[in-house]
Amino acid sequence: MNIQPIHDDADLERTFARMEQLWAAEDGTPEADELEVLSILIEKYEDEHYPIAPSDPIEAIKFRMEQQGLTQRDLEPYIGSSGRVSEVLNRKRTLSLNMIRRLHEGLKIPYESLLAEPKADAHGTQPI
Repeated sequence: MNIQPIHDDADLERTFARMEQLWAAEDGTPEADELEVLSILIEKYEDEHYPIAPSDPIEAIKFRMEQQGLTQRDLEPYIGSSGRVSEVLNRKRTLSLNMIRRLHEGLKIPYESLLAEPKADAHGTQPI
């Protein structure tokens, strides 16, 4: 096992190539251990050089709705009246801290996503 740090994208590509060679390694073997260490190195490098920003709050809510087959009416306990739900989903109203807390606790949407800066809609409109 000759493991080295990943310093640049060329190192990253070499590490991915080595991982491909080890992909079918059986648990408990030195090759499986090497595969695990390489995956940790890749994750560290990618987190530092290619961070993924939290998703847009409205997109996070819509994604959860799609995952769980929810309707706008199902969001009323977390956001409020049907009109308020519509305003939030159409980016006419921002989420309040109480809404964020209820969405996190009830639908398990990560705080990081709910607190992220909302993106503008297709028309460039930001929530008020």
